[in-house]
Amino acid sequence: MTATVPAGPNAPGRATIAARTLRTDRWWLQPVTTVTVLVLFIVYSTFRAFENAHFEAGAYLSPFYSPCIATGCEETAFPVLIPGPAFISPALYILVIPLGFRLTCYYYRKAYYRSFWLSPPACAVAEPHSRYTGETRFPLLFQNLHRYFFYVGLLYPVILLYDAAHTVWARDDGGYVGLGTVILVVNALLLAMYSMSCHSCRHLIGGRLVHFSKHPIRYRLWTWVSRENSRHMKWAWISLVVVAAADFYVRLLSTGAFDDPILF
Repeated sequence: MTATVPAGPNAPGRATIAARTLRTDRWWLQPVTTVTVLVLFIVYSTFRAFENAHFEAGAYLSPFYSPCIATGCEETAFPVLIPGPAFISPALYILVIPLGFRLTCYYYRKAYYRSFWLSPPACAVAEPHSRYTGETRFPLLFQNLHRYFFYVGLLYPVILLYDAAHTVWARDDGGYVGLGTVILVVNALLLAMYSMSCHSCRHLIGGRLVHFSKHPIRYRLWTWVSRENSRHMKWAWISLVVVAAADFYVRLLSTGAFDDPILF
């Protein structure tokens, strides 16, 4: 009979290292920063979703509540398609898709797997879990819905750009561009870049092509998306911060903290 030789860290001749890692740099800084930023966003967005107030300021509509199609929306550009009790926040209907898209995003999986679950917390740092099952069990099977959230989520930047344009022509005192209009436009564009740099977008455009030479337009688009895909992490973080900032700006206007500056 042939004896089974242990593999991996228990293999003969391998040094036994009791320490979790031999790294001497501040490897823990990135997961701690990720946890801090994501927790702050979760707390703020949850508060705003359940606050059910101060999401409209004149022609401005918070991106957390757009498209506002439920009972409780007053002067928005969208009809009420979801009638129901006014105490149910319209954001609870709206945030399902964008939050589902971010939650199942390939980059965000890496971010919160490493920071919240320490799986692993950093390269060359042992994780505390005794076994690894990947995304083969509930609730991580939910991650397979990412591409479907992506398909529906493509509509959101278009809707938010429409919201921004609506702030110009829907003013009672004439059309002009305020600082809020610019913030809403920037927010929509950043969300568009986050969506279009997604891995699922790259696959949608060119993932099934066998001969790029027969599809020159799709090849050019695939090349551009591939380049932006390498910056997906950057677009993910910037768009996350800006969408919260855009909502906070609308809330400040709604509470009367200051008047929206007119740019032109």
